[in-house]
Amino acid sequence: MGDILDCCESHTSRGFNRRALLLGGATFAAWAYLPKFARAKDGRDPRLVTIILRGALDGLATVAPVGDPDYAGLHGSIALARDGAHPAIELDSFFALHPSMPEFARMYKDKKAAVVHAVATSYRERSHFDGQDVLESGFAGPGRVQSGWLNRALENLPRGERVMSGLAVGPITPLVLRGAAPTVGWVPATLPQAADDTAMRLINLYNHRDPYLANALSQGLQIDKIAANDDGMKPKPGMNGVGAMRLAAKGAAKLMAADDGPRIAALAFDGWDTHVNEGGPVGRLAQLLSGLDGALAEFESGLGDRWRDTVIVAATEFGRTARINGTDGTDHGTGTIALLAGGAVKGGRVISDWPGLRATDLYENRDLKPTIDLRGVIKGVLHDHLGLGDRVLADAVFPESGAVRPMKGLIA
Repeated sequence: MGDILDCCESHTSRGFNRRALLLGGATFAAWAYLPKFARAKDGRDPRLVTIILRGALDGLATVAPVGDPDYAGLHGSIALARDGAHPAIELDSFFALHPSMPEFARMYKDKKAAVVHAVATSYRERSHFDGQDVLESGFAGPGRVQSGWLNRALENLPRGERVMSGLAVGPITPLVLRGAAPTVGWVPATLPQAADDTAMRLINLYNHRDPYLANALSQGLQIDKIAANDDGMKPKPGMNGVGAMRLAAKGAAKLMAADDGPRIAALAFDGWDTHVNEGGPVGRLAQLLSGLDGALAEFESGLGDRWRDTVIVAATEFGRTARINGTDGTDHGTGTIALLAGGAVKGGRVISDWPGLRATDLYENRDLKPTIDLRGVIKGVLHDHLGLGDRVLADAVFPESGAVRPMKGLIA
């Protein structure tokens, strides 16, 4: 316990304090009330999950425009095709899905999943750091704020009865969920947990010094106990990245399925930077997509009846080049895809204002040209699923974005 307190004191000397450290980081904190969603009057109890795919997903390799005559030549050896040993999964007459995503394909067929193609944030450079900053902060440019659009959305929901809310999954709270609205965090345990008597001593200590923080710690310990009693929420020996994605989703789904559990969650999956040996139907990208596909399936099964009121948004900081490079990979690009899944999604569609892949159509003669602003997609979900108004979305959630209208018709 002394080490924990010493660690916190060392942060205090750098301008932080223990309360801010615990409430703003990946440790446990409790949102003091359950937001009242506009659709509650319809018997809905909405859940929203945001999955950040860090590293820049190749949208052209995930949802391939096989009907575009210029696609195969640009993507060369890693291009998907409707036939062959590992055929892509046909979505419509123009687009086909990577064969490593059969669960998403099933959801799509059931009209519970959709694709938004040729989409991008407002960022037009190629720095992962800045691109992720813009994606998660919700601001038009990088380096402007230390809070995320999902946290600000949570903060602006009408307030209801006392219960936990936002959930951050992973060792570090993603920027998208950092901010004034505290979050409860969970990470699959890989280290021994504190003994019960140690935890109780900490709670007693904070009860005297900071009752709010004591309550936060208590909420976190409740989640720890749920995870400790469920073998499915524990890492397995030798678990790879695919298994880790599924495990994170399975644990999050279990926590969000509870009546008093979080309604909003954020996860971040790393590793999507495929400069070298990206692979086509099989290979490195295929493995990553298999993990993402499995994570979506874990949410569906783990949420149970809550799935019908759920929307999952998977997004990345930018796309990758339309042409493959000399090492059978793709470099940093611009336009890409966003994926929507969940029982509340009006799916079975690829939504796109397709720009084409001719040399004259490419952005800066190298990238898929973005024709849809990702902020409009997310605004549409937040407006129709959670009931946030246009002004709040334009001023607070995505500041200075009044010209970007919420996309309509994404929610069933």
